[in-house]
Amino acid sequence: MASIAYNAGASLDFLNKRTTIKPFLVNLSCVAGNYSSVSFATAQRWNSIQWPIRGVGVRSLSKSHSLPRVFKCFSVSLEQSGAINKGDKDGIFEERVIVLVIGGGGREHALCYALQRSPSCDAVFCAPGNAGIAAQGNATCIPDLDIFDSSAVISFCRTWGVGLVVVGPEAPLVAGLVNDLVNAGIPTFGPSSEAAVLEGSKDFMKKLCDKYGIPTAKYQTFTDPHAAKQYIQEQGAPIVIKADGLAAGKGVVVAMTLEEAYEAVDSMLVKGVFGSAGCRVIVEEFLEGEEASFFALVDGENAIPLESAQDHKRVGDGDTGPNTGGMGAYSPAPVLTEELKSLVMSSIIIPTVKGMSAEGCKFIGVLYAGLMIEKKSGLPKLIEYNVRFGDPECQVLMVRLESDLAQVLLAACRGELSGVSLSWSPGSAMVVVLASQGYPGTYEKGTVIRNLEEAELIAPSVKIFHAGTTIDSDGNFLAVGGRVLGVTAMGKDIEEARERAYQVVECINWPEGFYRRDIGWRSLPHKQLTTRI
Repeated sequence: MASIAYNAGASLDFLNKRTTIKPFLVNLSCVAGNYSSVSFATAQRWNSIQWPIRGVGVRSLSKSHSLPRVFKCFSVSLEQSGAINKGDKDGIFEERVIVLVIGGGGREHALCYALQRSPSCDAVFCAPGNAGIAAQGNATCIPDLDIFDSSAVISFCRTWGVGLVVVGPEAPLVAGLVNDLVNAGIPTFGPSSEAAVLEGSKDFMKKLCDKYGIPTAKYQTFTDPHAAKQYIQEQGAPIVIKADGLAAGKGVVVAMTLEEAYEAVDSMLVKGVFGSAGCRVIVEEFLEGEEASFFALVDGENAIPLESAQDHKRVGDGDTGPNTGGMGAYSPAPVLTEELKSLVMSSIIIPTVKGMSAEGCKFIGVLYAGLMIEKKSGLPKLIEYNVRFGDPECQVLMVRLESDLAQVLLAACRGELSGVSLSWSPGSAMVVVLASQGYPGTYEKGTVIRNLEEAELIAPSVKIFHAGTTIDSDGNFLAVGGRVLGVTAMGKDIEEARERAYQVVECINWPEGFYRRDIGWRSLPHKQLTTRI
């Protein structure tokens, strides 16, 4: 058998003038690998193209034929005689897409990894990206593209024929990047700035819960520190203090004593440690139970759940110390039974989607519900909403996803999620986050991380996602963030995934880093966790 293959991702020079990504028809008349005609329906004119033929080399056509600017990488098997198998000379190839991912953390690395594996995705760009994304070849990083300059992003998309933009971080969402891209006619997965306020203001989220009967913790909102402290004294400790706005995952204090609660109020409302994000605080009832993360893709009217995941927010083993952006996660989460998933969809996710639509700000994107499965009732309550994929939960979800992510996200952009189903790999996945010593407080930047490539080969089904790295002139990876790496492993069950992840973690040479040694402990209630040094 001979094989003829064309990789559209390798020929980006003609993408800048793409005007269609419709399905098209390929007609081949082949004799011993020589083409007598190649025609492409619903396409633009072209002058020349090259494609590799195994065992023959690069062939060129320079006649005026029709060709779409973006099309599926394809392989046609031929008999030795040159006749097409089974006499079929026609092939229908699906819509192709080039994707731009906005962001540069571990979440974006995982999204690039999943999109790169999507059969319909020709190429992936990431702005600004990071050293790991570039080094591992999961996307072409565009560090100089200002993601807060909508006109620059739009220009880039038009130049390179980008057919889907996926916005990862919350800041550009709240700043309105999606609004501008959608207005320019560029399909974009993520909520508008009006809908992103669901994460941008915890007070807004709480009021939405009140209005539409979504179960959440009892709360009050304050701008006056004295009134907040009086309410705290009435309620008692433990109690939760939250900055109303975006605070990079650090604006939540679980105060176990009244003194801790008063200090949190002063730091936000008096000292202004979170700036405008902390000029209003939510004082919230402390819920006892087990936390879980629930993700749903939303197209404005419909929602479909992703697989369950559970993260570890506290910095220290045994869930001790201050909150962080997340020190590890695993999927699936045993606490979220099928019954609970259905309840979360019916009592929390769907009312939120309908409520946002009724409020005049339809939500399109991913809803990330931070839940508490209450100990006393066993029922889920909404702790908070994020309007993007969680980090590090995104890492374990993306390694398990088997569906074509690009097509699923396009369906959400078009309001076509109804009837879409997702395929997931069996077994479990776990991510262990390596962070700089001192995180979530101050930490040293520029420390060298060694042995990454060797470590990734220690165990099967392992992927190291980068969150806060750069590369120096000698080719060394340097840590430049708080959370720096996410060692992600898959296994037939949570025990195997955990064993593989920690095998790799222990092989990474980074004295200035640290990690939790008990990720996944909730899913192993009857197992003795191994103490690792």
